Amino acid sequence: MDKPLLDDKEQFPTEEIIFSHIGESGIHWKTIFGHIHNHHPDFISTWRYYNDGKSWLLKTARKSKTIFWLSVMKDAFTITFYFGDKTEPAIMAGDISDSLKDSFKNGKRYGKIRGITVQIQSEDDVENVKSLIEIKLSTK
Repeated sequence: MDKPLLDDKEQFPTEEIIFSHIGESGIHWKTIFGHIHNHHPDFISTWRYYNDGKSWLLKTARKSKTIFWLSVMKDAFTITFYFGDKTEPAIMAGDISDSLKDSFKNGKRYGKIRGITVQIQSEDDVENVKSLIEIKLSTK
C-alpha cells in the first residue's frame, strides 16, 4: 500500500484537500459516509495528527468504542478495523471477501488483536466496509 499523504501537521484535512488526493475514490467516500450517517448517526469521526506515523488519521467511534481508522492515500483511502481473537468466527462467517478473511487469519497480532485493512477503490470494497462495521458492532 502507498504511504499516507496527509503528513503536514499544520494542514488540517479539509474536504477539499481529501478529495483532491483520493480522486475518483471520492464517490466511495460519499457512499460509506452516507451509509454511516443514515444507519449509525451516533458515530463520531475525528481527525487527529499522529506523530508516530507522521500523518493525519480519521478515527470513527461510537461512544468509547473505536469502529475504524481511515488514512488517505494517492487516488484511494484505507479503512482499518481492529478485532480481538474471539471475533475470528464472526469474521470467517461474515459477508466479506476471502482475501480479507485471509489477511485477518494470517495478520500480525498486537497482543490479542489483529487488523483488517481495506483499500477503498471499488463498490465491493464499500460493501466489505459495511459488513465489517456490522461485525464490529456485534462484538464486545
